[in-house]
Amino acid sequence: MGNIQKRPSGQWRARYRDPSGREHARHFRRRIDAERWLASVEHAKHRGEWIDPSLSRITVGEWAVKWLQAQVQLKPLTRERYNNILRVQILPRWNRVRLAEVTHADVVGWIAALQADGYAAAAIRQTHRVFSLMMSLAVRDRRLSYNPAEGVRLPRVTRKEPVFLTHQQVDRLAAASEGFELFIRLLAYTGLRWGEATALQVRRVDLMRRRLEVVRSAVDLGREVSYGTPKTHQRRSVPIPRSLVEKLAEHIAGKGPDDLVFTSPRGAPLRNHNFRARVFTPAATAIGVPHLTPHDLRHTAASLAVQAGANVKAVQRMLGHASAAMTLDVYAGLFADDLDAVAERLDEAAARARADSCRRT
Repeated sequence: MGNIQKRPSGQWRARYRDPSGREHARHFRRRIDAERWLASVEHAKHRGEWIDPSLSRITVGEWAVKWLQAQVQLKPLTRERYNNILRVQILPRWNRVRLAEVTHADVVGWIAALQADGYAAAAIRQTHRVFSLMMSLAVRDRRLSYNPAEGVRLPRVTRKEPVFLTHQQVDRLAAASEGFELFIRLLAYTGLRWGEATALQVRRVDLMRRRLEVVRSAVDLGREVSYGTPKTHQRRSVPIPRSLVEKLAEHIAGKGPDDLVFTSPRGAPLRNHNFRARVFTPAATAIGVPHLTPHDLRHTAASLAVQAGANVKAVQRMLGHASAAMTLDVYAGLFADDLDAVAERLDEAAARARADSCRRT
C-alpha cells in the first residue's frame, strides 16, 4: 500500500511502489486529490492494469517513429502513405504531446478541426486509422491503459459512382490514346489494376492459352518504381480476349522474358501521373468523358464481362477480389439482369410444374 504525507511546502505527497518494488511519487495541493490518485493506482495494480508512468512520457512524435519502424508487413506504397499522413496531418498537432497527455476529447476535437479545414472524409478516416493503430500498439506495449482514439465519430465516405464505358467508347478512347491503343484495350477488357498492368512482364503473357499471369504490381514511390505482390497478395490468371492476342504478339515481339510489356516511349516504367496528364486525360476529354480515370477501365471490364454473361464468381476471379461479396458490394447493380432472369426461370418452372400436375389429373 502507498502512503500520503504533508510536505513543508504545504503540498501532499502520495507515494507507492510498483510491482517491481520501485517507488513512485506525485504531489497535490489537496489531500483528497492525493487520496483519489493513490486509490486509482492501487486499483489498477490490483486489476493488473497498472502502467509505468515513465513509459508514457514519450512524445507522440517519438512513438510514431518506433511504431512505423515496427510495421514490417507494410507494402512500400502503404508505408509511404502512412509516412505522409504522419508528416502532414498527425505530427503538426501531436508531435510534442506526451502519450499520457492524449485524451479522447482532444482526439475528437482534432478530427473536427481536420473536417473544418476541408479534408475529405476518406482522408480523415485514413488519418484516424493511422493514429489509432499507433495508440493501439502503445496499449499493447503497456504505455497506455486505453486507446484514446477509440469511439471517435468519423465522417461518412460517399463512394464515387463507377464509370462504365461501352465497347464503342473503348474503341474511341483507344484510338485517341495514340501509341497506347493496346494498353487501353487491355485495361478495359482484362480489368487489371494500373500497377498490375504496368508491372506485367513478357514471360507472364501466355498467348497459346490466352492468359496473363498476374504475380506482381508496380508502386510509384516518386523517386523510383518498386515492385511487390498484387493487392490481395494472391497471383491469378486473367483471360486475354481473342481480339487482343495477335496485337499482343506483335507488341512483345523482340522483347526479352523479363522485359516490361508496356513502357513509356523511352522504355521506362509507366508513371500514372505522367500518363494521365500526357495521354489519358486528353483522350478521355476528346471522347466526352473528361473525368474518366484509368481505374474506371477496371470498372468497365467488370461491366462488359457481366454483359457477356459472366457470373459473379468469374468476375471476382478476373478482377482478383478477395471474395465474391466484395465484387457484389461494388458491382451489385450490374447483376440486376441476372436477378430478372432468375425470376423468369422460376415463373417458367412453376408454370411447367402446374401443367404437369394438370396433365396427371
